[in-house]
Amino acid sequence: MASAEVKRSYLDYNATTPLHPKVRTAMVAAMDLLGNPSSIHAEGRAAKAAVEKARAQVATALGADGADIIFTASATESAALALAGRDLSCSLVEHDAVAAWCTPNLITDTSGQVTVPMPARAALQLANSETGILQTLPTGLAVSDLTQAFGKVPLSFHWLGCKMALISAHKLGGPKGVGALVIERGQEITAQILGGGQEMGRRAGTENILGIVGFGAAAEVAAQNLANGVWEEIAQFRNILETALSGSALGTISISRGVQRLPNTLCVASPGWKGETQVMQMDLAGFAISAGSACSSGKMRASPVLRAMGFEESVAASAIRISLGPFTKKKDVDSFADAFLAQAQKQSLKK
Repeated sequence: MASAEVKRSYLDYNATTPLHPKVRTAMVAAMDLLGNPSSIHAEGRAAKAAVEKARAQVATALGADGADIIFTASATESAALALAGRDLSCSLVEHDAVAAWCTPNLITDTSGQVTVPMPARAALQLANSETGILQTLPTGLAVSDLTQAFGKVPLSFHWLGCKMALISAHKLGGPKGVGALVIERGQEITAQILGGGQEMGRRAGTENILGIVGFGAAAEVAAQNLANGVWEEIAQFRNILETALSGSALGTISISRGVQRLPNTLCVASPGWKGETQVMQMDLAGFAISAGSACSSGKMRASPVLRAMGFEESVAASAIRISLGPFTKKKDVDSFADAFLAQAQKQSLKK
């Protein structure tokens, strides 16, 4: 007799999010746009109008009216566009897309907060993808990675006070393969992709109309979710799960409990139980989670973020991240807690 198919629960929203139905509808409608946005005929103008509508939607949702929104293929490309040749400082809690371009000499304390002596010469994320910890950005910061925070917490590019910011569509219900660099008007950057003069001369190449339209729709939905209190309910689910997991037989600890953090993110560590093993066991049980940033989770190493915060190797190597979203139900949280606690009990008996 064939075994019953395992019912799946997706709890890895910080890696990527499901495409929101309203975003899908907007993208399907955009498939009928024939023209190239750079063409001046009617078809081209219609395509251009769709791109500019999306630009306005993103700017409004981000509180960035009057700033330049440069569409790219990802937040990673946006980081390269913002950071190449600038020699900025950062900390070890930054995403690799930022750390690859900066000198990691900023100090992170045990609560995950980063000290920035010279904001104009530094890059600092607003929210960490692994721990969910939120930073207080200093005024005049050169670059901030808003990828994880945008759409999850109330924010405004203008009142954050940074000069440039990175964002990505697929972190807030939009499609993969489209991001943006937000630039305070008057700031100069050097284009890294040359050839066509698109995106105000900052990023050449025919615009990804479907992706950009999807980004605009996703930004609009995200703003509505914030206004409607969706993330407050998600935070309640996260807290329920956090309390449940703390009762595991392995003495599981919550990394960011008690500090300001994203409403959806729970990072827990169970020393002696490798994070990669937990991810595989939970996957077999029907749950998608991660052992850190999706971009680095396959590297089989202890989390550099937790190591930067001062946690020992045994803790950093045993951390997992559970990240919830607008489609998460309480039954998903309860079922995960039951499966995790059962596996933790089995693991404790092996010691």
